[in-house]
Amino acid sequence: MRHYILVIMLTVCAAVYAQNDRQLIREGNRLYRQKQYAQAEVLYRKAIAKNAENPQAQYNLGCALMMQQKDSAAVIQYQNAAKLEKNKLRQSKSWHNVGVMCQSHQMYGEAIKAYEQALRCNPTDDETRYNLALCKQMNKNNPQQNQNQQDKKNEDQQDDKGQQQKKDKKDQQKEEQPKEQMSKENAERLLDAAVQNEKATQQRLNKALQQPRKKQLQKNW
Repeated sequence: MRHYILVIMLTVCAAVYAQNDRQLIREGNRLYRQKQYAQAEVLYRKAIAKNAENPQAQYNLGCALMMQQKDSAAVIQYQNAAKLEKNKLRQSKSWHNVGVMCQSHQMYGEAIKAYEQALRCNPTDDETRYNLALCKQMNKNNPQQNQNQQDKKNEDQQDDKGQQQKKDKKDQQKEEQPKEQMSKENAERLLDAAVQNEKATQQRLNKALQQPRKKQLQKNW
């Protein structure tokens, strides 16, 4: 009899352990509704630690992170939930939220891709369709984004120009250096030649002065 009771207790414990991630999610949802997002995040993470394949835990964690303005982390959780989710409607919500996050940061290209993925899962979602059309228009006519891209392009061109100017200046210095060296060597050679000429001239003059004068012949008229 005692052995039978032990088996029952083990079975109950196993059942409780199997439902542990769902219990954590329910407790996290209660805290989330109370706007205790940080505490809800902790419970959702615990649920994922118990069962990493639970898309609801991934999705709810994304929501808790989003409410704390942890946007990049929230996007990752929504993407994880979308990959794990088998239900197309819930999968659509995950991609829709990814689009919302990207749109809020003016990342219209990424938002467009997310909204399109959401519509593949749920073609009847008018809100997603509206957001998609808006992002396409903003992506096409967003002057600030175009200006940022142009500024970056100009900066890259300026950097390239600066690098080229440095290279040209360095090459010019290399070309000028031998010329300057050659001019110095020429000057030294010319100076040596002048000195030697001066010495030779002085020697000839001294020799001439040492020789006796020759008797000058008078010209006949």
